Amino acid sequence: MVEVEDLVFDYPGKRALHGVSLTVPAGAVLAVIGPNGAGKSTLLRVIAGLDEPVSGAVRVDGVDVLAHPREAHRRLGYLSDFFGLYEELTVRQGLLHAASVRGVPAEAQAAAVQRAADLLGLADRLNQTAAQLSRGLRQRLAIGQALVHNPAVLLLDEPAAGLDPEARASLSALFRLLRGEGTTLLVSSHILAELEEYSTHMLAVRDGRVAALTDLQAPVTAGVQRLRIALAHPWQAPPGFWRDQGAGLREPPAAPAPGHDALWVDMPGRHEGAARLLQALVAAGAPVCEFTVHRESLADSYLRSTQARGEDRP
Repeated sequence: MVEVEDLVFDYPGKRALHGVSLTVPAGAVLAVIGPNGAGKSTLLRVIAGLDEPVSGAVRVDGVDVLAHPREAHRRLGYLSDFFGLYEELTVRQGLLHAASVRGVPAEAQAAAVQRAADLLGLADRLNQTAAQLSRGLRQRLAIGQALVHNPAVLLLDEPAAGLDPEARASLSALFRLLRGEGTTLLVSSHILAELEEYSTHMLAVRDGRVAALTDLQAPVTAGVQRLRIALAHPWQAPPGFWRDQGAGLREPPAAPAPGHDALWVDMPGRHEGAARLLQALVAAGAPVCEFTVHRESLADSYLRSTQARGEDRP
């Protein structure tokens, strides 16, 4: 759905993007993370066709963004981290204006506005002006203007900044709903715990380069699951137990999950293998109190990407 090839972008006296390439599949939610000044916002703006790179190519839903920006804008929505609203327009007028400039046919605009208002919880605020809205409701209106034309791709730069916990939870629910409808999202944020709730892929950006591009839903290897096995008390496996089960013990991750006596195991056979291993553990007298499939968290993935580059930063 989004293809970026060898993207180079310069600010006066500084190169912000160094040959960035990535592919985002349709229906994915890509968490774009990295330190301040890494190039995250610049990358989103170039994908949105708002900034022109020195070189490289960008395609959104098959459309060349640099060659046909207006056509691309019909297929994508973009929310800047510093957004503006027309203070004197009502919520309805703001959404109608956004629908109009994004090419929604006149006869379909009212339905598009109602859908966006329902999605963002603004249906009871349609006649209020933007100036009358709270910080959280203003953020919702800005997101509504970005998605009122039902884009295939939605680019959001720090969408949860300044929101209270309730508003953030509502935003996470919205992103999960959009993902369920097939929308592809690219979300830049520093709040990894919230990105964890709905992201399917992670892009780590450092110093204008791709540090890591990870499928968070992929198994460790094909046909293998990584399992975390928590024990009520220490237990010594019988000789040859793990070899007989075809399981491989692993070192704990850099940031282990809570629990003192926990084993980390790579088990072939996917669900059938996991079920067989659990049965064998119980038969061998292992005091299993938790048996879960482990997927690398966003924080784990990001820390691993920095370690792979020889960096040591908090």
